[in-house]
Amino acid sequence: MQYDPIKRSLGSVFNRSPFLRKLFYALLDLLLLRAWHIHKEIRTWLKTAPDKARILDAGAGYGQYSYYLSGINSSFDLLAVDVKQEQVDDCNAFYTQIGRPNVRFEMGDLTQFVKPGAFDLALSVDVMEHILEDVLVFKNIYASLRPGGMLLISTPSDQGGSDVHGEGESSFIEEHVRDGYNIKDIEVKLRSAGFSKVEARYSYGGPGKISWRLSMKYPILMLGVSKLFFSILPLYYLVAYPISFVLNYLDTHTTHSTGTGLIVKAWK
Repeated sequence: MQYDPIKRSLGSVFNRSPFLRKLFYALLDLLLLRAWHIHKEIRTWLKTAPDKARILDAGAGYGQYSYYLSGINSSFDLLAVDVKQEQVDDCNAFYTQIGRPNVRFEMGDLTQFVKPGAFDLALSVDVMEHILEDVLVFKNIYASLRPGGMLLISTPSDQGGSDVHGEGESSFIEEHVRDGYNIKDIEVKLRSAGFSKVEARYSYGGPGKISWRLSMKYPILMLGVSKLFFSILPLYYLVAYPISFVLNYLDTHTTHSTGTGLIVKAWK
């Protein structure tokens, strides 16, 4: 299934006002298990983060993580990069409207983007599965980090990530160039890019797999059939979300021996 058309449809609904955009971000933070994991890791990073940290949102998409980080500390300087100009223009307009001049979006290809020694934190959430030349991106981000800077990645694993469970199956999201990373392989690739320390763990374990189907897969499949399903989504989530909330909590507070997602941290 192609995910981009559905994303554009959602954007057309929630971009009508800053209030709706903020509501959209709040819903993403509640629904997306990856956001729960990323927020947890950011809270840990904040304990030692510089007061005026410079942050790279590498492959920012809707810009919800830049919104989250800029809301934590107005002294943070955030640069968000995305390959789609329409997304960049839309986000710049939104952040201007809400008065957050410390957040800037620019169009850029991560295989070419380098700002030597500029950032304390780089964030890459559900991006690397879309980029074939991943080691080149890792090298560029490594070069763009300050000494001691950290790269935080969320990406599908090869343990059923992208909803692929066997040979011959295709990714649930057609835009993916790989079905998922082997946990050891991504560690090796990051070290080959120069990172001195790498920590990787599984996300989307048993609870997360069920939550993902309830909160994301089934609604996306419905919307892929017809936009009329937008009208019943509130009722659907009224029933499904309390279950997903509990499952998300369990997934973020459990160590998993395997999982369909990976949370990876790498330090310069």
